[in-house]
Amino acid sequence: MPGIRATAWSVLAGVLVWCALALPASLSELSPAALLRLPVLALVLVAVLLVVRTRAAVVALGVALALVVVLKVVDIGFSAALNRQFHLAYDVANLWRGFDVLADWKGLAWAVGAVAALLVGAAVLVIVLVPAMLRLSDVITRHRRGAVTLLLVGVVGAVLGTQVRGADIVSTATATLVRDHATSVYADYRDASVFAAEIADQPLAGQSRPLGDLAGKDVLIIFVESYGRSSLTDPELAKTVAPVLTTGTSSLAGAGFESRSGWLTSPTFGGESWLAHATLQSGLWVDSGRRYEQLLGAERVTLTRAFGEAGWRTSFVMPSVQGDWPAGQEFYGFDELYGAAELGYRGPPHGWGGIPDQYTLSWLQRSVLSETSTPVMAEVSLVSSHNPWPDPPPLLPWDEIGDGSAYACLPGCAEEGPDDVRSQYAASIAYSLKSVISFVVERPDPDLVVVLVGDHQPWRYVTGEDPSHDVPITLIAADPAVVDQITGWGWTPGMMPDPGAPVWRMDTVQDRFIRAFSAPPEVQQQQ
Repeated sequence: MPGIRATAWSVLAGVLVWCALALPASLSELSPAALLRLPVLALVLVAVLLVVRTRAAVVALGVALALVVVLKVVDIGFSAALNRQFHLAYDVANLWRGFDVLADWKGLAWAVGAVAALLVGAAVLVIVLVPAMLRLSDVITRHRRGAVTLLLVGVVGAVLGTQVRGADIVSTATATLVRDHATSVYADYRDASVFAAEIADQPLAGQSRPLGDLAGKDVLIIFVESYGRSSLTDPELAKTVAPVLTTGTSSLAGAGFESRSGWLTSPTFGGESWLAHATLQSGLWVDSGRRYEQLLGAERVTLTRAFGEAGWRTSFVMPSVQGDWPAGQEFYGFDELYGAAELGYRGPPHGWGGIPDQYTLSWLQRSVLSETSTPVMAEVSLVSSHNPWPDPPPLLPWDEIGDGSAYACLPGCAEEGPDDVRSQYAASIAYSLKSVISFVVERPDPDLVVVLVGDHQPWRYVTGEDPSHDVPITLIAADPAVVDQITGWGWTPGMMPDPGAPVWRMDTVQDRFIRAFSAPPEVQQQQ
């Protein structure tokens, strides 16, 4: 009986270690068949255990394997949410942001429970895998000749045959994960010097009179949260969103506005909106938290600074900002920051940002655009379409919005919507777009220029597998001369970009925009 228990424990130890090594690092590859494949690192592990003699070294291997499994789970989460792997160098902060989002979505108890589950899961992995590794080491030590034979057979099998009837029999999941993370740590380390050189290269910094062709215009750069290409190309999502753009194009034309649309490739996916904002503003590819922090500590000509130096009053209207943001203000160079407190919203909280988009635009008109004769350049964040997606509120008559108290009588405006996440996402995007269109049409200003742009695609449980990072961008203006300046861009007339319209990286917008609306040097000298 003791012999049977010992054998069973040995087999179980081998199975546990095997499964930990064979476990894929993506949901799309996760299946029972995946766990039956021969892990390449199992061969390496057997070779190491044939050499390693100390108990402490074997315990360290068990702990390391447990951490690798945790890293796989975190990678799966990041892949589903952000369409990329977890970066050891800078993504720990995003885990805390994920806690905040979950707390806002499901409540603090859910967020604490998720963290506790992760910590307990990690502890269980260590408690299980360390003894399993010790047992496996004992077995290999007692049966060295058999272990060597199995190792040689495994190596030959891995080299000569990788598939049976079209199915992989060798798993490289863990080996690939370890390699990719080691590579990313090294690349992230080297990237600091590479990005510093990119920051220092500022070809537009010396222009004496930039943006002269927009003189006297109020220019709004409006980011719509999670407004991605999938909302217009996925048939199920597009049936809700596309009609808003089609109708909106007609409504704008009726109010004297033209629109042109194209596509941008965002540096981020599913979240981390600040990376998209920084990329468009700076003309640099800001695709990581590390790059973002480095940029905020540097000097760079942003779109905001370019407008400010050309005589515009510059503002950021960001309802998601809950306090002071000195680093951002110093870097971007805007004159005023209007966060949640400054917007003075008195209605019930709605969704993640708490403030309905129509209210944000109403406040912008009343408190910024109408309060100065100086032209305004403002970056505005609309966050009603932020995950999680509640039922969007109805559009109110603009003269009834006031301080937001009118929203108090609307049932369900602070509640999470039905379980059909994709429909809720589409409805929230439609609401944000309707708010912008109504804002322009109901109070038409011949000197208004709007750049409407998505920050990133929604999470992959909305977009599906293999989504792009593309987002729509639309320029809206009443002055035909403004629209004429971008004729060479090849954008589609209207708010609905053609599937074949140009796709630019988001970091090219700053350069193209400033050059399009700045008189060339010889014209500047004549003026």
